[in-house]
Amino acid sequence: MESPTKKKSGHEVLDGSNIMELVGNEEVFTHFVDHKFHELDNDRDGKLSVNELHPAVADIGAALGLPAQGSSPGSDHIYSEVFSEFTHGKQEKVSKTEFREVLSDILLGMAAGLKRDPIVILRIDGEDLLEFVSSPSFEPEMISISSEIELSSADQGLTLRDFIIKALEKLTVEQGIPPTSDSWVVSNILEPALQQCAGHDWEKPVSQETFLVEFKKAVENVAQHLKEQPVIVAHSENTFDGTGIKRLLSNKFELDKTLNVAIENVPKDRNGKMSKEHLRVALDVLAPSAGLPPLGAVEEMDKVIGDVFKLVNADDGKMVKEDEFKKLLTEILGSILLQLEGIPILVSTNSVVHEPLASSSTLLQP
Repeated sequence: MESPTKKKSGHEVLDGSNIMELVGNEEVFTHFVDHKFHELDNDRDGKLSVNELHPAVADIGAALGLPAQGSSPGSDHIYSEVFSEFTHGKQEKVSKTEFREVLSDILLGMAAGLKRDPIVILRIDGEDLLEFVSSPSFEPEMISISSEIELSSADQGLTLRDFIIKALEKLTVEQGIPPTSDSWVVSNILEPALQQCAGHDWEKPVSQETFLVEFKKAVENVAQHLKEQPVIVAHSENTFDGTGIKRLLSNKFELDKTLNVAIENVPKDRNGKMSKEHLRVALDVLAPSAGLPPLGAVEEMDKVIGDVFKLVNADDGKMVKEDEFKKLLTEILGSILLQLEGIPILVSTNSVVHEPLASSSTLLQP
């Protein structure tokens, strides 16, 4: 399967459209499932054991952009959820019909996520960087950055080299610089570029005039290295402004259905009461329906949710009836909505793609 992309202004936009086309075409999807099932069914018994499912779950994780299994408790929770989807929480073999149904649900979920929050694939080859250097905004922006660095490092006695490195770290993909936090970018682009233009003045204290001249040379060197070794960056933006919560709260039928799903696995005591300590778990279950990220995924959102939980005493561990539990969840959603309407949260991420887009997940290849 090709990467689910649309071309836009020289960039690729991953919006899930090709995944929708694949799952929506009965004949093609049947062939796709047959091929994948046969590939995984090592003993050819017509069913997939837990061991045979491992590669499929690992590949789904890769397609979702998760780190390898075992590297993070947060992502391991998602891997176990995917396993449970296939096995229904039991250590049983999975038929081709079950495999098809779950795979279809997962792929459609991925497509819906990409449609809601498309990922733009940028090819950073030095052209945008050279354009920035020659633009009228270059000098004022760099003077502003230089002042910021001076204020934050006044007592550190920075050399010209230190200044240039800190200034490069403040540039973004919009100006044509790949993420400077990526070790490959540092080793293969930034360090070689800086070594080429380092002069005897680089270890001396810096003046603004010297900084502008030398920084421009450094940036031009970086652009040359990017021309020789372009860097592919996955860029995504998401604004959490409460729109999804408002939509859910305005539809009573949908809200009731979502609340029922959220609490169906919450344990009850013999009187049918639930502990408020499970509110976070229930909120995490209904998060996709409310347009919220999973707990732990976005630091700013976790802070908003933490503040709301304090507001409604959600962490006091008291036992409440099912109706009260649902009412609390609804109140929590309403409070989060008010916070996000007042101050929306914009999350922007840039990640260097170190391999071809589809190659990290063999499950999603033809």
